[in-house]
Amino acid sequence: MKQNFKMAKLLTLGTLLALPLPSLSHAQQSTPVEVDSVVMEPLTQTQPVIGRFVARQSGTVASRVSGGVTHMMVDVGDRVSKGEIIAIIDLQKMTLLRDAAKATAEHAQAEEQAAQARLTRRQNELNRIEGILESAAYSVARHEDAIQNLAEAEAFKAAAAAKVATTQAHLMLSEGDRLNSKVRAPYDGLIRARHTEVGSYVQTGSGVVDMLNNTDIEVEVYVPSNRVAGLDPGTVIQVRPLGGPEISAIVRGVGAEENSASRTRLVRFTPVFDGPAPYGVGESVDALLPLGVPRQIVTVHKDAVLKRQGISLVYVVSEDNTAQIRPVELGDATAARFEVLSGLAPGETVVVRGNERLRPGQSIRIGIPEVESDDAGSDE
Repeated sequence: MKQNFKMAKLLTLGTLLALPLPSLSHAQQSTPVEVDSVVMEPLTQTQPVIGRFVARQSGTVASRVSGGVTHMMVDVGDRVSKGEIIAIIDLQKMTLLRDAAKATAEHAQAEEQAAQARLTRRQNELNRIEGILESAAYSVARHEDAIQNLAEAEAFKAAAAAKVATTQAHLMLSEGDRLNSKVRAPYDGLIRARHTEVGSYVQTGSGVVDMLNNTDIEVEVYVPSNRVAGLDPGTVIQVRPLGGPEISAIVRGVGAEENSASRTRLVRFTPVFDGPAPYGVGESVDALLPLGVPRQIVTVHKDAVLKRQGISLVYVVSEDNTAQIRPVELGDATAARFEVLSGLAPGETVVVRGNERLRPGQSIRIGIPEVESDDAGSDE
């Protein structure tokens, strides 16, 4: 490679010698040009893998009660907010059941109060008998009956308290069913489908609508298993939506299972948008997966490179503001630049516009006026 490049240099020298040298008046006249710097930058090779945008929240909103559907409040395509009513399922029946449970609970509370009053009376009777133990009016039989009556009153009180707890629980369940008869959106999103209609009967767990949150999306990619090792959570890559610019995306999670048929694993990325997500769920996107460790390379702008007789040449701006032609050896292209293998050093300045009409050693002036460009276009 080096020997070939040396031969190219010799050929270039011959080419340059064959070029007509600028006259003295032409050399003194400065030519307007635009310039760019030779820079050192990291090069990361990537492999595009097709993925798609998916919603982080989506699924079927199910009924929590059984009953007839009396109202459907949304249609397909409607946007709903968290807590908004989607459908109503037999609210009247649920209200009546709640009222019946409330009445039963109040009756149980009244029975508990009566049991408490009986317990208090039995306790007072025992206290009076025990107060005349030394009296001739004291009766052992009455004393034993009072102790037994108190025990029975305590048992009745405990049973009444248990009944109150049971009826209160039934009341809470009935109130929950009444509240759940209004099916509400669990999160902000769009209605994708309706699974029931007014007049239909639904069971507990039956689907009412399908929803998805299209404002909270991420990228789903099935990555070849041999490329997953470098995708730790938190790793930043670039993704390129179809017809859109590249955006950054952060690895959120990597699936533990491999698809044995495709030899891939699921990876989820969180895209970084400046504002609301401009893409829809299901749209295609290319994930640009890194192929290796980034390396530092010297690059030059593509517009600085001239091709003459198969040789790559650039005009380098010297300290005396003249353009000196130089052969370069180029590597891979990266965006709008070429990798420079030899011939240029970081920090050097090269001509990127106006270089086609330059001659070696010609004086230059940085900056091409727009008027000159317009005039040139009109002359053509």
